[in-house]
Amino acid sequence: MRLSKPRGVVHVQGMKIIFLQHVPFETPAHIGRWATQRGFPHSTLVPPESPSYPALDDFDSVVIMGGPMSAYDQLPWLEAEKKFIDAAIRDGKKVLGVCLGAQLIADVLGAKVYPGPEKEIGWFPVHITEAARESRLFARLPQEIPTLHWHGDTFDLPKGATRLASSELTPNQAFSLGTTVLALQFHLEMGRADLEAIVENCRGELKPSRYVQSELEMLGDSAHARAESFQKNEQLCENVLENFYSTKADR
Repeated sequence: MRLSKPRGVVHVQGMKIIFLQHVPFETPAHIGRWATQRGFPHSTLVPPESPSYPALDDFDSVVIMGGPMSAYDQLPWLEAEKKFIDAAIRDGKKVLGVCLGAQLIADVLGAKVYPGPEKEIGWFPVHITEAARESRLFARLPQEIPTLHWHGDTFDLPKGATRLASSELTPNQAFSLGTTVLALQFHLEMGRADLEAIVENCRGELKPSRYVQSELEMLGDSAHARAESFQKNEQLCENVLENFYSTKADR
């Protein structure tokens, strides 16, 4: 895939964001809360139900959320979504993908998406690469980030992309393409209620293994047991979002 030159500086003030949400229980979560706090106009499309997408001039950024489907599934609505993501990237929009969203970005950029060796579900650290420490996108982040995971698929690094993070199981946990595309396999956006919703709907996936934690391990045995973990997760999410949306687009 060849990218056209982005338009230049992405103006943070008044940033118009389109969220792509695939299932009711995997929402924009803290990314949506952050956008509201920053006063960014935003709306949500549900690709399995959306017959059409907005014109490129009607938004500044696309945020693609997760879901239980795979990027390689043969679904008409998924092919339409990929075309929309491709057009947004080519037009120089800020494009952020989380979990399935990251896999869809990788697919659109020509990389292979496939089942990983094991599922990775729960609190596991990701390690920031040397390239990430030099990147403005991951400024102010610690070298090791304890964060949430819920995925079975993984992807190869797209051509020209920069690997930003890895975990023990998954080499490609985050990547960027220039300053306008950011893909995160892990879930910095999840607060407690957000994770509870996924557990409620996907509890059948919690089959004990090296990289799959129990519901108790993920949520704790009380409302306050994991409070600090979720608070740190959301703060890291805000750091990444501030970095991503305040960085000028490559010319």
